[in-house]
Amino acid sequence: MERLYSPWRMKYVSSMHKSDECIFCAKLNDDPARDRENLVVFRAASSFVVMNLYPYNTGHLMVVPNQHVARLSDVPPAVQAEMMALTTYFVDLLTAVMRPDGFNIGMNLGRVAGAGIDTHLHLHIVPRWAGDSNFMPVIGSTRVLPEDLGATYDKIVAYLQQNPPAV
Repeated sequence: MERLYSPWRMKYVSSMHKSDECIFCAKLNDDPARDRENLVVFRAASSFVVMNLYPYNTGHLMVVPNQHVARLSDVPPAVQAEMMALTTYFVDLLTAVMRPDGFNIGMNLGRVAGAGIDTHLHLHIVPRWAGDSNFMPVIGSTRVLPEDLGATYDKIVAYLQQNPPAV
């Protein structure tokens, strides 16, 4: 059996938000004037889009329902539809802004499935480029991200201002 190790995740797992407050709820309920600091790129009626503070790749976004739920079956169908519409929109946005070669899109439901935050469901959108997985994460325990979060945030928000989603 082969194994894939991801030692860079230990920093994330060991430094996770330790209070009882959900990090997603905290970002949602914070003043929208602090959206850049909180990496919130878009707020819709029933969900929002936030950049991952510990991204798997540059441009890694998460679509999060406003409602604090862990189970997909607890998300109302209208919110599921909005989340999927936002996922579609942000895949197109990232394609236009960052020109990735592909995407990983999905959810980790439950801690054993890889959810770092397992009490508030969220959907990952991870842009991928040919050759973006190399020896650095495994051998050097280092993720190589060619752009800082602030620069990526600014690109995404600039695109949003010119091309607002229809949700």
